[in-house]
Amino acid sequence: MSMTGFASATGALGPWSWSAELRSVNGKGLDLRVRAPDWVEGLEHGLRAALSAKIKRGNVTLNVRVSREEGAATTAVAPAQLEAVLSAISDIEAAAMDKGVSLAPSTATQIAGLRGVLETSTEAEDTTGLRAALLADAEALLTAFSDMRAREGTALAEVLADQLNKVEETLARASTAAAARAPRMEETLKRNLARVLEGADADPDRIAQELALIATRADVTEEIDRLRTHIGAARDLIGAGGAVGRKLDFLMQEFMREANTLCSKAQDSHLTQAGLDLKVLIDQMREQVQNVE
Repeated sequence: MSMTGFASATGALGPWSWSAELRSVNGKGLDLRVRAPDWVEGLEHGLRAALSAKIKRGNVTLNVRVSREEGAATTAVAPAQLEAVLSAISDIEAAAMDKGVSLAPSTATQIAGLRGVLETSTEAEDTTGLRAALLADAEALLTAFSDMRAREGTALAEVLADQLNKVEETLARASTAAAARAPRMEETLKRNLARVLEGADADPDRIAQELALIATRADVTEEIDRLRTHIGAARDLIGAGGAVGRKLDFLMQEFMREANTLCSKAQDSHLTQAGLDLKVLIDQMREQVQNVE
């Protein structure tokens, strides 16, 4: 699975409508960022649980926006404010009568138009049904998101498989260069040993031990064998599927460690070039692995 993905969805329930966007990029662990209306009780918790169940790694952002269609708001009389307004109107009419002033009677429409008499609510009193619909849509959104990450993951697997093949070919070239280097290394060691022993007052056994140590340090057989083992391990991980990104990332470090050691021991232009080519290929693989879940 790739850590890169995107999906979007829209939905509606009665007067409510919503849009959602889910996106992710690579990350060392799982970082969930959920932005959802807090007045829909339990929505954010449900969304986080759904995401955590299917996503193991990546920086993931989910944005959910909910709106209510215009005119769908509920309107109700505010009893306290209405009582205060009617009392005020009664006091005004009584004062006008005392002064002999005649007032036209107030209408219900006029009274309803006064500030605070009617209360308008844009939030549903019970959001249970809305939450259920949003979570159901989130499952479909998550499925589309996972499908995209799977497609990206398939493409990544193909790229990594091709790169592993190239590493294997380059390693075969390194093995051939190491075998061709062996006679020259042996001859060089013999000449060095003869030169040191000539007229030297030194312990021949000690000199032979030192030269043997030098030969061991120049031997790249173990590095080549370990790189072959790493190739097999990488192929097994890719074939196993699942959340293997961390293991592949660690394996890339081991690849590079062996390639660096091979280059430091090379003492041969052909072997050095093969080692450098290996390092380039491994670095390219490591870049791809950074996107694997």
